[in-house]
Amino acid sequence: MSARMARGGNADIEDSKEITGVVDGEDVRGGGLEEDVKRIPPWTKQITFRGVIASIVIGIVYSVIVMKLNLTTGLVPNLNVSAALLAFVFIQTWTKLLQKASFASAPFTRQENTIIQTCAVACYSIAVAGGFGSYLLGLNKRTYEQAGVDTEGNVPGSYKEPGLEWMIGFLFVVSFVGLLALVPLRKIMIIDYKLTYPSGTATAVLINGFHTPKGDKNAKKQVQGFMKFFSISFLWGMFQWFYSGGSQCGFVNFPTFGLKAWRQTFYFDFSMTYIGAGMICSHLVNLSLLFGAVLSWGIMWPLIHDRKGDWFPRTLSESSMKSLNGYKVFISIALILGDGLYNFLKSLFFTGLSLHAALKKTRKSETSDSRTQPLDDLQRNEVFMRESIPLWVACVGYVLFSIISIAVIPKMFPQLKWYFVLVAYLLAPSLSFCNAYGAGLTDMNMAYNYGKVALFVLAALAGKDNGVVAGLIGCGLIKSIVSISSDLMHDFKTGHLTLTSPRSMLLGQGIGTAIGCIVAPITFLLFYKAFDVGNPDGEYKAPYALIYRNMAILGVEGFSALPQHCLQLCYGFFAFAFVANLFRDITPKKIGKWVPLPMAMAVPFLVGAYFAIDMCVGSLVVYVWHKLNSRKAALMVPAVASGMICGDGLWILPSSILALFKVNPPICMSFLPTPRS
Repeated sequence: MSARMARGGNADIEDSKEITGVVDGEDVRGGGLEEDVKRIPPWTKQITFRGVIASIVIGIVYSVIVMKLNLTTGLVPNLNVSAALLAFVFIQTWTKLLQKASFASAPFTRQENTIIQTCAVACYSIAVAGGFGSYLLGLNKRTYEQAGVDTEGNVPGSYKEPGLEWMIGFLFVVSFVGLLALVPLRKIMIIDYKLTYPSGTATAVLINGFHTPKGDKNAKKQVQGFMKFFSISFLWGMFQWFYSGGSQCGFVNFPTFGLKAWRQTFYFDFSMTYIGAGMICSHLVNLSLLFGAVLSWGIMWPLIHDRKGDWFPRTLSESSMKSLNGYKVFISIALILGDGLYNFLKSLFFTGLSLHAALKKTRKSETSDSRTQPLDDLQRNEVFMRESIPLWVACVGYVLFSIISIAVIPKMFPQLKWYFVLVAYLLAPSLSFCNAYGAGLTDMNMAYNYGKVALFVLAALAGKDNGVVAGLIGCGLIKSIVSISSDLMHDFKTGHLTLTSPRSMLLGQGIGTAIGCIVAPITFLLFYKAFDVGNPDGEYKAPYALIYRNMAILGVEGFSALPQHCLQLCYGFFAFAFVANLFRDITPKKIGKWVPLPMAMAVPFLVGAYFAIDMCVGSLVVYVWHKLNSRKAALMVPAVASGMICGDGLWILPSSILALFKVNPPICMSFLPTPRS
């Protein structure tokens, strides 16, 4: 899944609105656009050399951060606002250094800020949606062995070890198709239907806020807060490294609530990344994680473990799919599928209703719309449509990239026949439209659900011998196209509100995607070679790799893959996920806001409780800060959280390089019970 908690998983966007809606009481979404329209640079000037350099640096840093999250919990918060802030920090620092060296520099515009953010997000999005923690990693030999070599659907040889060349090639042929799938519909989605795209709007509000007189003052405060917590987080990560020289050593294994709770993964592991992520994600997401952790590791797993010898043989290892690990994996899958099915049906239903209403409204107001629209909206629309992207460019590009993909992918993976790829690309534009429209209304990127549908269908159609590999790769194809096209619409919304040319936005997205197709596999292999990726008892568990592979096996085998009594439990949790979502939607908000999110609950079922505790600490910090000084918290939370995430994430680069050169931490700090006298 690589759940992206706001453009994919999904966090309440209310937090983003609260953080970025107003700058010192000034609404930065509208007003005073006439001067801005006059000063807009041409689209060729909006992409600058310094902007591309900044995008590459930010994209690399965030690729490392999200890769760590992918391979530890699979839970990635929305970092778009953070990327816009970091872009501002980078260019402001660059400009000041040039001024001190007596060099003149071009003014930093909101359009350049938007392009840098777009390019950087496109780069790190490949690390999120590229399947490095899910379907691509599910192909490796270790995951194949964990899924059970004696399992009927898990046929011998149905694995492919990660390699730089084939992963870069695969990403290049599948990623660019999604960039062009919905380009012809951008006017309909952004102007005609006036879809909000909350993440895109929140990012635009922040960027517009930076480039106002009052915004400059606030931006300086945010930059100072970012740099302060970036430094603290980086130094804390380095300090912790010295004490982690061995298995289960260091502060990450501090038994906060005692050794008995520590064995059930209940401890605070002092991770600045997870605390920062908890500050960005909504309170509901964090509390849902904690509820899932208590339900699974606090209650269910100890009870099922006591059934050893009854429900499953005592001789089986903990990692076997027919023992306790099987219950962990398949109950997680049931929660994910129940949540996914509900949101999929809900998204289709409301998309259909909204489309029907929008079409009726368009017919009635075609003649009078221009008279009733506010002047600011008319100016934004005029700028957005002034430099249009020719229809033939999008259509020819889509067909060309599709043909390349249809020719190349079956050669890489013979299990996936060319006609399956052809059908995927014929269906992709309509699926992308449904997903992008739903994301515009709700901010929920449902690409992972479309990918799971493709996984099950292709696994069943390809048969026992080819089903697992065909399902995983087919899932990647659909998920990649649908996700990237939705992300592009978010960026078009940001560009519409910041008066940025769609041409420069598309080119920036293309540059970022190309960089990401190279950076993401390199980053992944750095982790893969330096750390013990896929070890269920280690730090880098990569839980979704095993989940996705078992989904494919389930598609091939059916319910025979489940351990004893697991099917009944799966039915129960599938129904719980569906009913919980329904209950949240039909009850009053004051009641529904306390109903846990099943998708968030599912993550600790397999990973453990420690990161949920960290994220709840982040939530607690935000809650207390808002109680003490709500205005300052609204301004500073994204900066502080970004600094904590980036500082801790950046330390991963030197620590992984040290691990590659076999340089180990000098001290092992571990905790043992007091010896009895």
